Order: sequence, then structure tokens, then C-alpha cells
Amino acid sequence: MNNHERQIEKANTFIKENSNQKERDYQPTYHFTAPVGWLNDPNGLIQHKGIYHLFYQFHPYSADWGPMHWGHATSSDLVHWEHQPVALAPSEDYDLGNPGEGYGCFSGSAVVKDGDLFLLYTGHIDSKNPKEVQCLATTQDGIHFEKHPNNPIIDKPPHSLSNDFRDPKVWSYEDTWYMVVGTSHNGDGAAALFQSDDLINWEYCGPVAKSDGTLGDMWECPDLFPIQNKHALIFSPMKDEGHGKALIQIGDMDYDTKRFTKDYDVEIDQGFDLYAPQTFLDEKGRRILIAWMDHWASKFPTKEEGWAGAMTIPREIKLNNEGNVRFQPVEELKMLRAKEEQYHELNFTKSFSPETKGQSIEIKSSFDLSTTNSETFGLKVLKSDDGEEFTEIKYDAKTSKVTVDLNKAGHVSGIASAEVEPSEELLLHIYIDRCSVELFINNGEKVITNRVYPKNTSNQIEFFGEENVAVKELNVWELKK
Repeated sequence: MNNHERQIEKANTFIKENSNQKERDYQPTYHFTAPVGWLNDPNGLIQHKGIYHLFYQFHPYSADWGPMHWGHATSSDLVHWEHQPVALAPSEDYDLGNPGEGYGCFSGSAVVKDGDLFLLYTGHIDSKNPKEVQCLATTQDGIHFEKHPNNPIIDKPPHSLSNDFRDPKVWSYEDTWYMVVGTSHNGDGAAALFQSDDLINWEYCGPVAKSDGTLGDMWECPDLFPIQNKHALIFSPMKDEGHGKALIQIGDMDYDTKRFTKDYDVEIDQGFDLYAPQTFLDEKGRRILIAWMDHWASKFPTKEEGWAGAMTIPREIKLNNEGNVRFQPVEELKMLRAKEEQYHELNFTKSFSPETKGQSIEIKSSFDLSTTNSETFGLKVLKSDDGEEFTEIKYDAKTSKVTVDLNKAGHVSGIASAEVEPSEELLLHIYIDRCSVELFINNGEKVITNRVYPKNTSNQIEFFGEENVAVKELNVWELKK
């Protein structure tokens, strides 16, 4: 047994012995969480031989961030996930550091080559001379992984790139492998491009894209992919005060010049709790995104229960007829629907409460703005009996803004907002799951994702408005596991 196998066995034994030690009051019903400990970035998203694979940044030994492992789960439907053994653990001189220092198998991606699954990740060591290198792992069965003997396959960042050099995302194009790595180029956030014929020997092609000085000083988790007749570049900028926590740029990729040129960029999510999104192309041809449903600045009340971190629901990315990017929940989530409450042509003044109650709920509502007299209206979810605790979703017709107010949501605060295109209809599609609220506005024109931590008895829904509110259609579903 080599050191990697020993570290994997140690982690798996700890998980088995500790995964049911504490009651999880905030445990979501249908969002993915780790069996124990700390979870952050999704890694290695892929569908292989019909099975979806979700790898993730994982510290099994504590609910705090620590030496990074790769957790692993599989699914046949993107909804029900089965935990697998730990895929990667720090074990070598390029990913195993000194106690008390940050180290581990940092984020990366998965590809299929000659029918086999390969993982590419960053070996990270903190010290007086921090180092980040790119590494490869292979598998015979899709469950147990071995680190490649040629590691690290990229042993240092090229000249002009900083020592921040991580999160490889790999894909193939015309029989050549390409990799983008998050980095900083002359002080600006950038995505460095490499190419290879065999996944082992890599040639540097230069920055495929970089900040114009306004998009942070380092880009984490870059992801470059085709989408319909365009290309998209996703990244999570660091020290970027003026923009969101994750951006998507839509533009064109020139494989001759090895450069991506953007047409426009938008925030992937307007909420406080989405970071490090990664995408993959599934066997149905869908481009699917999953992200860490937290942020480094977020509070983690679940640490008291021995766990931290969750993933978003999977979202399909599309461009509409005008070329604008849209994010929609994947259709498989419909299988969660249980009891349904439905209304057509509903009009109310002041307030209306559906009979359905719960903390794992899906709501779809269509508001007729042409006949709604109320300037502001919305709904409160996860509302307590006394009305003191709730998450408020509100639309302001004067500003065309949707806000999500967390100031009475439990353990969190702040107001997230998204401005939408003026229209005669407002569509709100909401996924609630004990400690999260994900809001999709106007078929994914904007998305607002937030973690909330209400009492387990705060389960009511209440619509509100100052004057008449016209609801064309309202569906409320209880969601099952």
C-alpha cells in the first residue's frame, strides 16, 4: 500500500466512523452535502458511461477548511447522489505540506480519454515559498484513483504568471487537449491556456483572456467552453469589489491565435452564496453548471453540527434568441415534486397564503404586471408563526428590481437584488430547501442564490402587496427526497 492509498483509507475510515455522529438540523433535503466535514468547490463534473460524477473540495476531518481532499459522489439523474470513497488525498511532496500550513489536492476537472476517466488537479503547498503545480490521476474503475508517476505534469507557472496558478479545466478540440488555469498575469486576473497531445506533456499558449484592470487580480476556477454558436468563459475573480462573485463572458474563441474575445459579461448569480461554478456537457448535449452554494465571506452556522458547505441545484446554461445567457434548473428536478397546490387567475389585495407549508418547497408564480396595481409586491418564505422570521422576495415596478431580503432569515443579513428587463409579466421560480433559497427570475434572466438558517418551524408562505396583485398562475409543490 503506497502513501496515497494509506491516506485514502484513513479518510474513508474516519468518514465511516463519524458520518452519523451529530444531528443535522439544517440538513437540506435535495441539495448535495458532504457526509462529514467541510465542502467547497465542485470539481471534475462529468458524465461517463451514463453516470454523473461530482467530485468536490473536501476536508473530512473538520467542519473548517483544511488539507484538501477530493470527495466523490455519483448519480444517474443529477438529483439523487450516492457517496463514493474519497478520490484524492494529499500524499506526495507536491500536495502534502507541513501541519498547520495549507496544502492539498486543489480544484480541477475530469476528462475521458480512450474510454477511461482522468482527473487533473492542482497540487498546492503553503510555505514561505508557496507552490502550485498541475497534476494527473488515473483510474481503472472510476472509483479508485492513482496519481500519475510523471506528476507534476506542469511543475511551475510560465514566466510572467504569478505563483497563484490553479484550478485546471481541460477539454478536447480537434484531437488536441486544452487546459485553462486560473492565475494572475502582470497583476491582472487571467486564464492561462495550455495544449497537449497526451494529457502529460503540455505547451504554454499564453493568456487566453485576462482582466482589463477591473476584474480582479486573480481568476479562480476558469472554465472555457462552446455554447451554441459562441464560446463562454467562466471565472471567479479575487479582489474584485465592483463585480459579482462569479462571472460569465460570452464571446468567440480563436484556436489559431489561442485567444478568447468577449462580447459581454454578466454575473452568474446576484445572490451572496454562489462561488466556483463549474460546467460540463452531458450525454444529452446540455451544458450544466453546479457551484458551491456558499462563499468565503459567508457565515457557516452548520459548523456546530459538524459540517459546512452545499452545492447548488444543477442549472442548464443556454443562449436565447437574442444571444443573452440564461440559467434554468435542470428538468430532472421535477421528479422531486410531491403534493401540488395550483391557482389560475388569482387576484389578492394585501396578502394571500397558500395552504402548503414546508421547508423543502418549489414555487412557480407568474404575475400579470399589466393589471397589477401594487407598485411593490412579493412573497415571504420560511416564515414563522409569529411573523418575525422570514426570507422576503419583493418586486418593485418603479425600478424593475427584484430583491431578496435576508435580514430576518436567521443568522444572516443583507439584501441581494437583480434588475430585470421591463415586461408585462414577471416569472418567479423558487427552490427552497431548509437552509437555502434559489430564485430564478424570468426563465433564468437573473438568478439570486442565498443560504438562510431559519428555525425548523418556520415553514409558511405568504404573498403580499399594497394594492391588487394579479397572479396568472401559481404552483406550489412539496418536494420529497
